[in-house]
Amino acid sequence: MPHVHDHCQAVIEKGSSSFAASAKLFYPATRGRAYMLYAWCRHCDDQTDDQELGFDGSQLPQEEGRARVERLRAETLRALSGEPTEDPIYAGFQRVVADCGIPQRYPLEHLDGFVMDVEGREYRTLGDTVEYCYHVAGVVGVMMAYVMGVRDEPTLDRATDLGLAFQLTNICRDVVEDAEVGRVYIPLDWLIEAGVPADRVAATENRGAVFEVVRKILLEADRYYASAWLGISQLPPRSAWAIAAANAVYSDIGRLILERGPRAWDTRTSTSKARKISLVLGAGPRSWKARRWGKGP
Repeated sequence: MPHVHDHCQAVIEKGSSSFAASAKLFYPATRGRAYMLYAWCRHCDDQTDDQELGFDGSQLPQEEGRARVERLRAETLRALSGEPTEDPIYAGFQRVVADCGIPQRYPLEHLDGFVMDVEGREYRTLGDTVEYCYHVAGVVGVMMAYVMGVRDEPTLDRATDLGLAFQLTNICRDVVEDAEVGRVYIPLDWLIEAGVPADRVAATENRGAVFEVVRKILLEADRYYASAWLGISQLPPRSAWAIAAANAVYSDIGRLILERGPRAWDTRTSTSKARKISLVLGAGPRSWKARRWGKGP
């Protein structure tokens, strides 16, 4: 099914330049499966946020959002049951789940994260925020680990940690943009402590206080990035390099946010192409050291 692979590759290259850059380091078979898994994840996200490849989204009415998630669940269950499909997104997803033996619980847990979004869940504590991050990103880390041949629980846990770190970083980068459409993922208890009403997170006068809350979240993200290195040490060489590169590129976004301070949301914080290349190249020796010594850099 070359058309399935090509379609899924196009989705990842348009929808996530950071992940696409890291994915090029995988062995070809692993890379193709990563494309197919990512394309399904991207499709689910786009459907529930009414967007295309992560862009130009809008907040759907709650009932419409619920209906879309239920359609996604029904289509996903049909794919998991082995029912033939002409849709390249679901054909690719079906293939990668079968090839890699991904347990059905993980894609279904991923869909539960979109339910949290469409229902407008509140996140009062850091634990609440981390629970959300598990569903939308941690479980994706686990599925990616299956794609790379991982089956042992300790390494799967470290894959979860990397997904959590990615999502916490995304939350910090997009905090103002999300708040403008009524979504606040940073802990409400921390906002209250900082004197920021939940409905005023996007207000310019609150940027300084919001930045201090974001600083605390990025410290939590750094803990997960560090923990993920222990899992990198257990991966095959090129997979280790790819995941080390993703670790470096995403954590660099957090570094840039801290560097920009309260002005971090004047424009979207992103890593330049030259910087990405440098980080990807530097991740190679770091991943070798992790595999050689069984620990992080």
